[in-house]
Amino acid sequence: MSVPASTFLLPSIHSAPPFFTQQPNPSTQAIAVEHWTHLILSYARHRRLFVLRVEDAETTGSDWDEILRNPRINRKLLPPYLSHILSVMVASDAAAYEPPKQTRSVLVHWRSPDEWAQALHSWATATGQLNTILTFYDITDPPIESELTGIPIPLLRKAIAILSKTNRAQMIGVADGEGVRIFAAGR
Repeated sequence: MSVPASTFLLPSIHSAPPFFTQQPNPSTQAIAVEHWTHLILSYARHRRLFVLRVEDAETTGSDWDEILRNPRINRKLLPPYLSHILSVMVASDAAAYEPPKQTRSVLVHWRSPDEWAQALHSWATATGQLNTILTFYDITDPPIESELTGIPIPLLRKAIAILSKTNRAQMIGVADGEGVRIFAAGR
């Protein structure tokens, strides 16, 4: 369900060759990583992309090509630099390594897990599914597309865990895997 790339407006810094190179000056580098983080989050939200891998900088044809490359100035983001940017994003909760215990693939938090939890609760309320047992498939692939369509299961689990802490959701084992029951505001 990704959106066509051509409708995204790239920031002017994307046309500056130094933007694609790790900078030796720490303060300049920190500003560049801040710009990259903003660009990655904005692009992911615009295209509804959830996963970014270091390999996306190594191969052409990925969903991320539009921002990881600029053929007009013959520049691309190199994997070690992308790896550094991802580590900074993880440290600031703008991303999370997925699967855990590796550093080459992240879930991009263009919405925080708290925001996803609220979206899940609002969706269940709006669709009349409070107190109903829902499979993860019911949520990620509903008959009528929603803002939760396609959300990765690890991110969905985080959202459910957040709701569970406030007694607004309960994980449930179902015949074909995992499910959840969502409740009205704290019970």
